[in-house]
Amino acid sequence: MVEKSKRLHEIAVKRIPGGVNSPVRAFGSVDSHPIYAKSGKGSSLTDVDGNQYIDYICSWGPLILGHSSDIASKGIDKVIAQGTTFGLPTQVEVDIAGCILDAFPMMDQVRMVNSGTEATMSALRLARGYTKRNKIMKFEGCYHGHSDGLLVKSGSGTLTGGVPTSLGIPEAIIEETLIAEFNQLESVGRLFKEYPKEIAAIIVEPIPGNMGLIESKPGFLMGLRKLCDQYGAVLIFDEVISGFRIAYGGATSYYGVEPDVICLGKIIGGGMPVGAYAGKQELMDCVAPVGGVYQAGTLSGNPLAMTMGLNVLSYLKEHPEAYAQLEETARALEDGFTENCKELNIDNVTINRVGGMLCQFFAKGPIDSYQGVMTSDTKAYAVYFKEMLAQGIMLPPAQYECMFLSTAHTQDDIEKTIKAHKNAMRKVKQN
Repeated sequence: MVEKSKRLHEIAVKRIPGGVNSPVRAFGSVDSHPIYAKSGKGSSLTDVDGNQYIDYICSWGPLILGHSSDIASKGIDKVIAQGTTFGLPTQVEVDIAGCILDAFPMMDQVRMVNSGTEATMSALRLARGYTKRNKIMKFEGCYHGHSDGLLVKSGSGTLTGGVPTSLGIPEAIIEETLIAEFNQLESVGRLFKEYPKEIAAIIVEPIPGNMGLIESKPGFLMGLRKLCDQYGAVLIFDEVISGFRIAYGGATSYYGVEPDVICLGKIIGGGMPVGAYAGKQELMDCVAPVGGVYQAGTLSGNPLAMTMGLNVLSYLKEHPEAYAQLEETARALEDGFTENCKELNIDNVTINRVGGMLCQFFAKGPIDSYQGVMTSDTKAYAVYFKEMLAQGIMLPPAQYECMFLSTAHTQDDIEKTIKAHKNAMRKVKQN
């Protein structure tokens, strides 16, 4: 029963647009009302009605060590007692900056911000200031936050809500955003040939996690690197999701391709609001107060987020086996889902996985592009989601989001999830 969640939502819709503070929480694409969370511990989430779920949202990625991690929260009481924000620099900002630069040695400096949207917005302003060019290139289906120039054929909630481009964005801004096809270098090359001296930057999710989950084809990211070098553009990796989740050095180390700027978020705050962008020295010298590219934030680098983030990053550096555990656990889940579909003779499903991130598309594969993602049967996903929820499994309430595992997920969790999956897929097939 979810009566308290239902009643809360009836109140919420009167006070908050759509009743939620982020569109993906609305549960609209699964034809339901939101489940209101009350608490979480480890891999488990409890709602306001007292129902318990094995959680595969993990706050959309940052809870790599699970809910209410003692590791992440170590020393937080002391930080709160000393003061949560000062509007002045603190030592912990310097310490976490060192940790981030250690993980991404090709970067020379890092600036902390408060969200992934701030990070990508700031990185693009930096690229424009550095190159003295105006146009940017992004890929359809990739989501980089909700700043004006990036809400063009974006992913995540815009796909779920059927709004590929937000209202309220001037045409003049949209005209400066060029759209290429992910995993198709030819489309990138065509745009560079058309605008050889006008493109300031390419921004890309090296592992897109906002249109479900797809992986870069071999050579694609290196191809972007070469084209940016050829045309004098800045290559920006949006690793807000993949940074520290796929590997300690993110997708950058996973694929061995060096961007000029990296955008980070999620895990580097340990569950607190956070973002960052890191770059090579010649670019970061353009950032105020050293250079003329202005960006600021009163709460940027606040002690709470920095302390929790430093706790998590330090743990991940000292325990590389955490990534092996995530890989093993996620592979077991992928194998179980695949075997269930095989036994049930269901062939219109594709399972994509990279490390501890996974997505089951209700579409025939391979799914390696925006066009492939958009062939998904969202009605089937809605049935699947509800059946899994009824069995105590919390999945993303949208086909176009991916599952996140944590080191807190146990073998028992995986076995229960695979069993629930088989039951749910049987119901989907019957429909």
